[in-house]
Amino acid sequence: SGQKVCYGAFKHSCYKLAYFQDLSRRVGFQEARQACEMDGGALLSLESEAEQQLIENMLQNLTKSGSGISDGDFWIGLWRSGDGLATSSVCPDLYQWADGSISPFRNWYTDEPSCGSEACVVMYHQPTANPGLGGPYLYQWNDDRCNMKH
Repeated sequence: SGQKVCYGAFKHSCYKLAYFQDLSRRVGFQEARQACEMDGGALLSLESEAEQQLIENMLQNLTKSGSGISDGDFWIGLWRSGDGLATSSVCPDLYQWADGSISPFRNWYTDEPSCGSEACVVMYHQPTANPGLGGPYLYQWNDDRCNMKH
């Protein structure tokens, strides 16, 4: 399920947002990735500030539409394979896009990525959380454990 919206201006012209109020329907990174691929797409690659802004606007519209969206982060298609260098300073450079995009655009929250056992990336969506050092936990990126349910 999810809402599909198409535009002409971006390389990826159609986007589909899937948000599950029901926690039992939320899935881990690989499940989300497979669901997108079965649907003929890929987990989202964000390749510019403009595309990031577009997705933020889509999420704001989804929230305004009265669907009762509450806290719940969204998987995006950025991940890091292997963990040999997970704690070193090169860790942020090891993240890659699931669809093969080579875009260097990143929108990490302050102090992210934290690396270690966290190798898959979410876009924050925690409107009820108290702001942290990087401001509200809305739309910036955070690395998380790949088996977390989002």
